[in-house]
Amino acid sequence: MKVLVTGVAGQLGHDVMNELAKRGYEGIGSDIAESYNGIQDGTPVVSMPYVQMDITDKASVEKVLTEVNADAVIHCAAWTAVDLAEDEDKKDKVHAVNAEGTKNIAEVCKKLDSKMVYTSTDYVFNGQGEEPWQPDCKDYQPLNVYGQSKLDGELAVSEMLDKYFIVRIAWVFGKNGNNFIKTMLKVGKNHDKLRVVNDQIGTPTYTFDLARLLVDMIETDKYGYYHATNEGGYISWYDFTKEIFRQAVEQGHTEYGEDRITVDSVTTAEYGVSKAARPFNSRLDKKKLVENGFTPLPTWQDALERYLKELNIDEL
Repeated sequence: MKVLVTGVAGQLGHDVMNELAKRGYEGIGSDIAESYNGIQDGTPVVSMPYVQMDITDKASVEKVLTEVNADAVIHCAAWTAVDLAEDEDKKDKVHAVNAEGTKNIAEVCKKLDSKMVYTSTDYVFNGQGEEPWQPDCKDYQPLNVYGQSKLDGELAVSEMLDKYFIVRIAWVFGKNGNNFIKTMLKVGKNHDKLRVVNDQIGTPTYTFDLARLLVDMIETDKYGYYHATNEGGYISWYDFTKEIFRQAVEQGHTEYGEDRITVDSVTTAEYGVSKAARPFNSRLDKKKLVENGFTPLPTWQDALERYLKELNIDEL
């Protein structure tokens, strides 16, 4: 099977390429840079074929996808800077990348009869209440520019294609790029007191685990909408931070111990308003994965343990 992966310089695209290599599939990576500029960690992604592609350039997408003629496209490229997306001078760019870029890929996938995987987000919903969001729920009410752009991308895929997987994820972390875990570990080195919100609830997603699931999906024809985060229960960002530090200490990094760092639990209102409104309820129901024969992701606690062992915390 030949698979084109967009956004390979990011957290998820990098891990998807490595998962394809593990299984002996022909993976072709793409991103906007002339050459691969993600981490050089010795994993297979650095030696697999790479092609430059600007997903906002319709002609570029048509040319690259037609020449590659892949059996499937796993579309990981996205604008993910949620607060920056609210700036007036960035809104058009965000829409161009997340909505129009996705539409460009979907149009060529339709012509080539290729499968398409589109990774989306819980931000397509309004983030209210306490009930987990169902994958086939159509009660879309994005709270911010980023969420609306990802919803527009979802609709472009679902309205144009039959052979698609739309996979909503949340609270993503991976080795290649920045994320909440790295931020907390960096901040914790230089501060003895942190304030973390306790009223935004969800579950983390480790890109290493997600990559396995996405490749599992393209091996099937069980198309549709899915939710995919790690198992292990719903938590707040405060809960997550406490567990990050607890496990870091357990792995020998005593500088994150409770005797040195105090983590205060605060509400979103107490923390202060960010540019982009954040959902309080990021609970995603994942039962559909099991119902369709897919193996759920491991617990987030297990994922965090493995991830911290992969990181070189001393160099953060």
